[in-house]
Amino acid sequence: MTTTTSTPPPYVDVAVGGLSTAEQVAISLVTVAALLGVVLLSRRESARREGRRSSLLATVGATAALVVATVVIVVVWDAETTAWAALSGFQVQAAMFVRAFLTVVFLVAVYVGTGFIHRGIERFLKQTKGVTEHQAEVTYRIVQISVYVLAVVVILGFWNVNLSGLLIGAGFAGIVLGMAARQTLGAVFAGLVLMFSRPFEIGDWVKVGDKDGIVTDITIVNTRLQTFDGEYVMLPNDYVGANEVINRSRKGRLRIHVEVGVDYTSDIDRAMDIAKEAMGEVDDILSVPRPQVVLKEFGDSAVLLDLRFWIDKPSARRRWRAQTAVIGAVKSAYDEAGVKIPFPQREVSGRAETGGFRVNDQPSVAGEPEHADQPGSAVRQDDEVSDADEGDETDE
Repeated sequence: MTTTTSTPPPYVDVAVGGLSTAEQVAISLVTVAALLGVVLLSRRESARREGRRSSLLATVGATAALVVATVVIVVVWDAETTAWAALSGFQVQAAMFVRAFLTVVFLVAVYVGTGFIHRGIERFLKQTKGVTEHQAEVTYRIVQISVYVLAVVVILGFWNVNLSGLLIGAGFAGIVLGMAARQTLGAVFAGLVLMFSRPFEIGDWVKVGDKDGIVTDITIVNTRLQTFDGEYVMLPNDYVGANEVINRSRKGRLRIHVEVGVDYTSDIDRAMDIAKEAMGEVDDILSVPRPQVVLKEFGDSAVLLDLRFWIDKPSARRRWRAQTAVIGAVKSAYDEAGVKIPFPQREVSGRAETGGFRVNDQPSVAGEPEHADQPGSAVRQDDEVSDADEGDETDE
């Protein structure tokens, strides 16, 4: 029986995956150099752009580069076999790590993608006229939330999570929350409508229902006004959307109406010319458009004239100052011209079958008081009082 002894072959530089040892070392060095370059570039970019977002993006970029470099080195040196063997003791499947790695990469991509979306929305809205920064921010937040919700759904599907039960539970939860907070949700939806329909902006002078003031803030839930008495009023957005909104400062000017009555015996055309001339001398109103005076209606005691004039940059202070100046100027002009602004008047008449209405100027004779049942007679108040006083003295 012959025993054959095998001798080990001399050392041969066997290539792993077709790569020699020198090539493995070179690739590893290049990978490490690239990793250091990415880290340094991220730090420089973070230092140049100061801010929390830039710092976070630099950290995420450096982490992603480190993960990629680790994977490259492991593959080049064929270390995945040893790594899987070490992990097999913990009974961890390779598919789980692959899914976890892909999940992390996907979340990083979604976060970075929202940054690009933010810049794209800002760039697009800057080219669109009439869109405020507040509206641009609200638009970005809505898009961001939508992207995150979609990303969560994709990740759950990637991990083979049954979404049917989750969706059913979310549906029931949505119904319960909707019933419990229907007023709040109504205010939220109304706030979104207000932000995009833009009936007013911060600083506008508006009237909402019976509330009048300056808009100080617009949130997703309510709108805040400062009244001219110095009070702050918080109006739910659903109340704002359900009521008439009057914006008095949107066009940059406002027309004001002032009524004045002149006597029926006055020359109406002359009174209108005097009022128009008086308004033309007031500095607090605009000369273009010109002030106007029109006949409005027949009043109980006077013919009513409607004085119409404009002010620019409308505000409550400018309105009351202009209105006060116009009233004072027209009153002074009418006094100088002898145009009468009458007091309220009433006409009193009696029926013809009773002899009409007559005023008795003769004093009554002592002991013979006038009686109210006599036709056309009038009993004076002082006589009644005197009789009452005499009766009181007699009783005493």
